[in-house]
Parts: sequence; structure tokens; C-alpha cells
Amino acid sequence: MKIKKAIDRIPGGLMLVPLLLGACVHTFAPGAGKHFGSFTNGLITGTVPILAVWFFCMGATIDLRATGTVLRKSGTLLVTKMAVAWVATILAARFIPIDGIKTGLFAGLSVLAITTSMDMTNGGLYAAVMQQYGSREEAGAFVLMSVESGPLISMLILGATGVAVFEPRLFVGAVLPFLIGFALGNLDGDLRELFGRCVHPLIPFFGFALGNGIDLHVIATSGLPGVVLGLVVIVVTGIPLILADRWIAGGNGAAGLAASSTAGAAVANPAIIGEMIPRFKPLVPAATAMVATACLVTAILVPILTALWVRRYRARHGLEDSHAEETVRPLGEQDVHA
Repeated sequence: MKIKKAIDRIPGGLMLVPLLLGACVHTFAPGAGKHFGSFTNGLITGTVPILAVWFFCMGATIDLRATGTVLRKSGTLLVTKMAVAWVATILAARFIPIDGIKTGLFAGLSVLAITTSMDMTNGGLYAAVMQQYGSREEAGAFVLMSVESGPLISMLILGATGVAVFEPRLFVGAVLPFLIGFALGNLDGDLRELFGRCVHPLIPFFGFALGNGIDLHVIATSGLPGVVLGLVVIVVTGIPLILADRWIAGGNGAAGLAASSTAGAAVANPAIIGEMIPRFKPLVPAATAMVATACLVTAILVPILTALWVRRYRARHGLEDSHAEETVRPLGEQDVHA
């Protein structure tokens, strides 16, 4: 059976399929973890420790020995994405109650869902798209996107906008595993390779654990708002990213559009922030479902839109409709993240 190949055909499948399986367990057998106990319960309820290991390994994959062009491109996209998410959070906080929308078509939508869906790019998707439609430097520009991984950026944005207040120790606790992995990965290339191999294999495990905190009824009711949220992410983050790519990074806009997605790993951030801020905890199931839906929507649409953008650009400038102007080195699993 080619189970992994089947999962890979689904955008974000390595994250979303285990998440849906976990949601099925939670919906139809909510007491399974306590019933079996031991390691089975650990897999079902171990979101935070599994994510801590994944975050550590993710930090180890970032290599500071990148070219100036790559750092310029990735830094431009990173800062722009964060700035847009910050502005979107400020505006959302003016119109959406802190405990989210309770009734109507967009019931369940919250500032937490908006922030966590906008502040983190799907680096694996970006690298794959730019490998086909961009230059070597553009394909490697995900080098700094791993900084977005985990809850730190979401915490900074929510804190800076006054939506939430985090104690300094919580900021340190959120980023410390990442920094330790980052330091070790840059001190020893062998350690970077070792820990980098763990990034992809851990994704299904924290996806399954996350799913065990979601009731399928929440996913059903959050479907339409999640789809709309995904479309909003592409438009709201995509336009500034395209402009920044063209005016600051010296690109043609394709890299900016390719970065206008929601990362699969962002699905974990509402739950982590909910553990730190108790008043956000009731919002976690709906926010997680919406971010997961936004991830799926952006994973489907962003590659299509990027391809159309590149073809239109080349036609306008009289360029051949071929792949990247130079051959881009194929990216291995250690190079990308969900």
C-alpha cells in the first residue's frame, strides 16, 4: 500500500490527515486516552511535548551561512508577513470581541484565529513552488521562514497589539527550545543534519495530538468561515508581499505570492497560546479548525495563483514560458517544513 503517496496528494496532508484522525477519535471515543493510558494516552494528549521537540529540531535547520541575496529575499518576506499580521490583528481587535463571534455566519471567528492564520508561511509549499517558478535564491529564501514556526511570533503580535499580556518567562519558554536547536545546528553541521531529519516525521504526531482536542462538529460549523479566512489570508498578505518582493527584494512578485499561505504548523498555535492564556482556551477548538481549513485552502490556491502570475509576467515581458531561468537544486525533506 502506498499510504504516504496518497497522503502527499492532499495539500498539507501530512498534517491534516492525522489531525482529522485525531478529531475522529475525540468525537467518537473521547475517553480513549484515559482508557488505554500510558504511551497511547501520551500520543493522544502530548501536543505540547511533541511540539517542543519539533520546535527544537526546526531551530537546528536554520543555517546562517546563506548568501546575502537569500537573506535579503527571506528577510523581506518574513518582515512583511509579520507586519501585515500585526496590522490585521489591530484591525480585527477593533471589530471582533475578545471572546470571538458567538452567532451568525462567522460564529467562532476570533482575533486568535486571524493572527495565527496570517503570521506563518508554509515554508515547504513556498520552497516547492519557487523551485519550479523561481530562481535558486528565491527557492532558498525559506531559510528564515522557520523563525515564524511555533507560537513566538503570534505571542509577540498579540502582546504588542494589546490583545493579550504574556509574562516575560512565557516568551523565554516559548523560544528557548528553538534557540538551543538553532545554536547547536550552527555549531555543528552534523547535528543540523541529525535533528533536521526529525522535522517531517514529527508532523503527523503533533497533528494527531492536536486533532484530539477538536470535535468534528466544530470543524463542520467552522467550514465556511475557515474557507473565507483562507481567501482573506491570500489577499491581505499576498498584495503587500508581492509589492515588497518587487520593490525591496528585487523579484517579480512571484515569491511574495508564493509566501501568502498559512502553514500547517500554524494549526498548533491556538492550542499552545490557549495553554498560556486561560481566557483564550474556549476559543481554541474553533480557531484550530479555522486555521486548518485556511491551511488547506491556501495550499490549493497559492500554487495555482503563483503559476498564473509567472506566466502572465513572462508573457508581458516576452520571456519564454519555461521553468526557472536557472536550474534549481532539488530540495530535500530536511530543507522544508509544513
